[in-house]
Amino acid sequence: MMTRRTLIAAGVAAAAAPALGTTGVLLPGVRIRPDRAAMVAVPGGRVYVRINGDLAGTRPPIVLLHGGPGSAHWYFLNATALAGDRAVILYDQLDSGRSDTPGDPANWQVARFVAELEAVRAALGVARWHVLGASWGGTVALEYAARRPAALAGLVLQSPLVSTEVWLRDARILKDAMPPAVRDLLDRCDTPAAAPAADCDAATDAFNARHVRMRAPPSEVAAYKAALPRSFSPDIYNHMWGRAEFTATGTLRSYDGRPLLARLDGRRTLFVAGEHDEARPETVRGFAAAVPGGADFAMVADAAHSVMNDNPAAFLAVLRPWLAARDRRAVSDAIS
Repeated sequence: MMTRRTLIAAGVAAAAAPALGTTGVLLPGVRIRPDRAAMVAVPGGRVYVRINGDLAGTRPPIVLLHGGPGSAHWYFLNATALAGDRAVILYDQLDSGRSDTPGDPANWQVARFVAELEAVRAALGVARWHVLGASWGGTVALEYAARRPAALAGLVLQSPLVSTEVWLRDARILKDAMPPAVRDLLDRCDTPAAAPAADCDAATDAFNARHVRMRAPPSEVAAYKAALPRSFSPDIYNHMWGRAEFTATGTLRSYDGRPLLARLDGRRTLFVAGEHDEARPETVRGFAAAVPGGADFAMVADAAHSVMNDNPAAFLAVLRPWLAARDRRAVSDAIS
């Protein structure tokens, strides 16, 4: 029997991204298990940190900051394919994934998450590293980099939340481009009890399949995710962002990091967006242009917001040479 939910899903299928319903790939060289893992003390508790590769290697390691707020590190596993070049550090922010869960909203502040990142670096004894932040993780990375820490070799902001106002503006543009039935439902679903929950789920799934994650994780990553104590923490998300993706009612509702762009070093900064990203490529390119001297920008084709999940090979094809060039620049700067 064709229910309203299946009608909605069917109605958007033809308009969704071409890869809708497919499964992502696991890249050669990916390391599902860490070479080393630890619980690291940070302000407010301890966070789970895993490392693949040699922290004492000749190239600076890269640390990747997950989104949410309240997601976990699992969707960065394809990045461990870089571990033959440099150490790859993944960690779960406090109250997420395998980290401690004090559940205290006092910890859910931007400044504390920035301090958490620095605490991880200090605990690992890393003198210099590359920082990659995705989505909300890009907010933390932006705030960190704007302080011009001496440890920062390179900054990658993938689909970052730079301004809530801009984020919601982009969401409105993308929502308006959805099939009318889905668009209208998404508008109604911003108000609790305005539409049946099953209908809201179907409409949200249709939007997400087009602009958030186009592909299901490969089986190895899906199994890793399923084994986590938490792969998503709605309490943090609801407190900091709000109940719905398209309406910010939490503590980030007035967030505006655009002034921080002027403090970045364009020579060491790369912005990335997926072709179908909810952080629209046009917007992310504009953020790169706002950095003094201009930062680099790359659009990853055939990917939505979850770039490392949707097209990891293309993402790493951008990252490898870019990071290597920053490594050489760091050496040159040290000599001079």
